[in-house]
Amino acid sequence: MDKEVDGILVAAHELKAPLAVLRQLAFSLDEMSLTNEHIRAEMISVSERAIRQVNDLSKVRRLEDGLFEMEPVAIRAVCDEVTDELNHLFVGEKKGLIVRYTNKARLVSANRELLRSVIYNFLINAMHYADKKTKAELLVKDHHDKVKVVIRDFGPELPWEIRQEMKQGWISKPTSIAMRPGSSGLGLFIASKFSKYMNAEVGAVRHRDGTSFFVELPISKQASLF
Repeated sequence: MDKEVDGILVAAHELKAPLAVLRQLAFSLDEMSLTNEHIRAEMISVSERAIRQVNDLSKVRRLEDGLFEMEPVAIRAVCDEVTDELNHLFVGEKKGLIVRYTNKARLVSANRELLRSVIYNFLINAMHYADKKTKAELLVKDHHDKVKVVIRDFGPELPWEIRQEMKQGWISKPTSIAMRPGSSGLGLFIASKFSKYMNAEVGAVRHRDGTSFFVELPISKQASLF
């Protein structure tokens, strides 16, 4: 594990306790006005997302121990779980999300926990650039004997360096993305690490009006028997 990345993991672990306290304090507030209630809900949401990223970073550290087993995973079920969890954020922020499933292969070879985090991180990034007109899109389709999950957003251009790293299949370290405010380079780092562990291909495609992030997963051998 790279020393710089290892240092980030240590720092993230130190942040988990105060984040949990902030979340609990927000829950303890009562008798609030409608405006303040919205602020409290935002505090809880932000702290929970930050805690999730800290937990994901701790999993990055544990990847080298090989503790995350590969298994047949129902890809649509995982996508449904993530979109259900994030639906209140899309609705609350008055943003749109389109979900489309065209895949015939239903089972992929993956670790359910890690795959869930990959899709979650891609969708959280896409949410920042969605609105009622330019909705984020999640598409699951068959692609060259694999299943491809694509998350499309309509944000600013992804920097060339990040695209090149993702083209190679991973991001070497967490990187801020100044050209895309609100977008998490940390989330992309986590997604690329988890994908590499699962022998899945991860990447980004530039569009004139946004970016598509994708993860390509091998079809489960169990599925091929049928």
